[in-house]
Amino acid sequence: MMEILNAGFTHSVKDVLWGNIPFTQEMKDLLEIGAVQKLARIKQNGPTYHIYPGSVHTRLNHSIGVYHLSREILLSMARKNDNLPLTKEGMMSFLCASLLHDIGHFPYAHSLKELAVKDHEQIASELIIGNEELNAAVEKTGADPLMAADIINKDAPCNEKETVFYRNILSGTLDPDKLDYLSRDAYFSGVPYGTQNTDYIISSMDFRSWQPVLEEDAMVSIEHVLFSKYLMYKTIYWHKGTRSATAMIKKALLAGLKEGVISYEDLYLKDDDEFSGLGKNLSFEPFSLIRDVEHNRLLEKRYEENLGSGSKLEELALSLETRDKAENAVFIKLRKDYPSLKDYQVIIDIPEPINFETNIKILRHDGSIVDSGDDWTVFSKDVGRHFSSRLRKLSLFVPDYVTFASAEKAVAEADFAGEQEKL
Repeated sequence: MMEILNAGFTHSVKDVLWGNIPFTQEMKDLLEIGAVQKLARIKQNGPTYHIYPGSVHTRLNHSIGVYHLSREILLSMARKNDNLPLTKEGMMSFLCASLLHDIGHFPYAHSLKELAVKDHEQIASELIIGNEELNAAVEKTGADPLMAADIINKDAPCNEKETVFYRNILSGTLDPDKLDYLSRDAYFSGVPYGTQNTDYIISSMDFRSWQPVLEEDAMVSIEHVLFSKYLMYKTIYWHKGTRSATAMIKKALLAGLKEGVISYEDLYLKDDDEFSGLGKNLSFEPFSLIRDVEHNRLLEKRYEENLGSGSKLEELALSLETRDKAENAVFIKLRKDYPSLKDYQVIIDIPEPINFETNIKILRHDGSIVDSGDDWTVFSKDVGRHFSSRLRKLSLFVPDYVTFASAEKAVAEADFAGEQEKL
């Protein structure tokens, strides 16, 4: 197995985090395919660069990093086990899946996550199978394109144990995706919070009964990852400026979809520039929000409340299908004091749920395998829910000329019950 993972890996790509990353000629050729190179034109963290100017790294940087860490995980397991029951085709399929896992990703990070679009994993899977050039390039690496697609698309039915094993690595608690993006996003944003002891984590991973396991002494690394995840969401991914930009993009797209100006198909397989082109439709006024985000003219947060309060505002705003009703109720109150205010400039934002729970098998000193339940980490289910609740807030974004007092008054006086009755 060590020979398979080393033979022919004679080409290297220089990475700012991981140094020289080895590729076979066939993997290097796969990297040059247009569907992969498109990732070089998509910023990893979307509009975050408006707040952290160094955060202009791309999905391609990240994908190369995930590929590298995936190979390191397999090498670590191979050093500890002479006869791993993994096939060459399976390992190459896993490496291809790691490199290609984001080829279906949308621009502007997760601005489209709440919309009724296909998951980017499903799009990536469909591309690997349906794009002839990509399919042929994957096959030349020694991988099975169907297996690579199934590893990425974890929601697709699959009972093949080797495929499921690779899925559990690529989408687990200590997955190479998370290990790369936390460290990479922290590095380019200039903050220390996301940096992981990646070499130690990978060296502590092992293989048992078709499952990735983590050695008992490395359990602290899970807590480190989850604390880092919390801090990165708090300071970067869900910074109020990032949330404002995300909400503005989402509002513009929802308006365009509702009015038939764009279709869902218009959103797929775009890079940043192509996506921004949607905002050049000057005849559709809400698309000015996309242009405003591009030029860092972000709406300001003027109201916030905790989720779970049971307020009429939350009840109406929790569903994306009725959120515009809540926004309209607030707009009606605000426009009395701000006649120039546009309805699409009143935006309610609720971030998607986020998980802080652990799901990995622990290899104890006596050789037994146990689940990483509440007894093994401070991140119990209750603590995880608490961390999530501290991050997820209902926020109201409006132009900067709207005062905090006006926004709070508008929310207090808005007729949310009347909007519900109209439904």
